[in-house]
Amino acid sequence: MQPPTDPNPDFAVVGGGIVGLAVARELLARRPGATLTVLERDDAIGRHQTGHNSGVIHAGIYYAPGSLKARLCVAGARAMYEYCDAEGIRYERAGKLIVARDAGEVARLDELERRGAANGVPGLRRLDRDGLREVEPHCEGVAALHSPQTGVVDFGEVARSLAAGLERDGAAVRTGAGVEAIAAAPGGRLALRHAGGETRPRFAVFCAGAWSDRLATLAGAPADPRIVPFRGAYLRLRPGRAALVRSLIYPVPDPSLPFLGVHLSRHVDGEVSLGPTALLSPARAPGGGVGARRRLGDLAATAAWPGSWRMARRWWRTGLGELADALDRRRLARAASSYVPGIEAADLEPWFAGIRAQAVGRDGGLVDDFVIHDTERAVHVRNAPSPAATSSLAIAKLIADRVDERLR
Repeated sequence: MQPPTDPNPDFAVVGGGIVGLAVARELLARRPGATLTVLERDDAIGRHQTGHNSGVIHAGIYYAPGSLKARLCVAGARAMYEYCDAEGIRYERAGKLIVARDAGEVARLDELERRGAANGVPGLRRLDRDGLREVEPHCEGVAALHSPQTGVVDFGEVARSLAAGLERDGAAVRTGAGVEAIAAAPGGRLALRHAGGETRPRFAVFCAGAWSDRLATLAGAPADPRIVPFRGAYLRLRPGRAALVRSLIYPVPDPSLPFLGVHLSRHVDGEVSLGPTALLSPARAPGGGVGARRRLGDLAATAAWPGSWRMARRWWRTGLGELADALDRRRLARAASSYVPGIEAADLEPWFAGIRAQAVGRDGGLVDDFVIHDTERAVHVRNAPSPAATSSLAIAKLIADRVDERLR
């Protein structure tokens, strides 16, 4: 049983993932003495995208210069390292290789190098075949980009630290409080109805991940874009084979997709993951605890969005390939062995899976940048896939700036 909280706080943050918690921290830092409540639908914080990912602190290489992702990833990585140092959270600057496997991928590697330089990625350097083998002895390719400042951390631990700090500062972090309705309330407040009752803040920030579109439209925001959930499954190298990977090894990604391809990541605990796959998911929550009615509702919402069908028509071949990968780990092993030849299917074992909340436009396009909308007395983070965890502290500053402007 959670203790009673102020039903009329100055601020409510809806969503207890790393982005929502970082926003709450920034709002309180700017307004000492303000009252704030975090409302999280699950029974614990950070259970969704925050707790189901490869744990990479991205350096900002991939993103179009000038985009929110480019700006906030570089600043966010710097802030994340500073926060972890201050709070004693373990991380490693493991470094990342992005590998061109053959001459046909070199032009795309050139473009990534240009983007990384334009975005101010620290320490980025080009390597030839011999250079990449010095960094990763078991890796094979014709060229690579090396990002020594790319790191790994347990973002779930970061989220728990943020929540603990909020509670020390007097904020309430309420779990099991999924918001189901939004309305205007007397006194210039919002009424947020949830499983624990009703919270009436002066202002709200919604960082609701897979449910961000539903809450934004309830508050009066446009229907476009909508969240279409993708299930990403990770395998891991069995312990005796983890030595094949020292750091992080990524292929050159397909520029037409927002996903980075099947990659290898050494985590802070020494495990090495391979993945993720990217399959359309029938539900917005990971794991088997989703009820049949909610699963059917999520599936119906995806099917009802015209962008889902346009996306499917455009990418059906890619979808079939992802399905084949999910069903046959030998295909994933072959993909990984194209740049780490020693990897075989017998080296892989299942690990974990998560849901990526991907915004899809009415035209079927996969939205490739963070999206933020305003409604009456609220700000909504509508699209925050990777690198949102890396960028979370910088996203928080951007959102707090926006709240400051709205409340002047």
